[in-house]
Amino acid sequence: MRKIFILAALALALPTAVFAGSSIDYTNVGGSLMGSNGGLSLTGSVLVSVNGPNGLITGSDLGSVTFQTGQLTSGSLKLGGTFAAGGSFTITGNGTNGIPNGTLFQGTFSGPATWTLITLSNGTHSYTLTGSLTGTTGSGMSTVATTIQLSVNTGKGFFKGCTKLSSGDTNVVVPEPGTLGLLGTGLIGLAGVVRRKINT
Repeated sequence: MRKIFILAALALALPTAVFAGSSIDYTNVGGSLMGSNGGLSLTGSVLVSVNGPNGLITGSDLGSVTFQTGQLTSGSLKLGGTFAAGGSFTITGNGTNGIPNGTLFQGTFSGPATWTLITLSNGTHSYTLTGSLTGTTGSGMSTVATTIQLSVNTGKGFFKGCTKLSSGDTNVVVPEPGTLGLLGTGLIGLAGVVRRKINT
């Protein structure tokens, strides 16, 4: 019985190894942040940097970043709050400087996204949106990501439903194919041991 317990614990730990691979950092600038109680959306933001296993690639226009959150569930657009999970998040490359042409990441907010008011010492305001994502890479592999999007300083006024984005950063975990192979081999071996144990 103890061996089965240890094997079960190992089986639960193995899936975390799938995300032990490297990550890719996507940086975007500009674009319009539009918000209402129905959600926050970004359009027109330009991808300017991709930093991953193959090194840093920069350019004035490598693609685009767009998103739509779920609805506002607490707080307010003016003072900060929380948006529900759901919506969409897409990073697209345009084929420039070796960046693939097409979808690089497509997903959704996997949990609440936090909209935070930042009041600077001079009394002016900025906002950040932070959230966790689940989705797929351009090659179709399931993955997770985190994003932080920073608004342009709104002066001493507050967000009134539309502002410009200063910059954003999205970190996408890229599962290693070798790790996926190890996971599959481990699960097959585990199934064999459990089957043998049941038959005895």
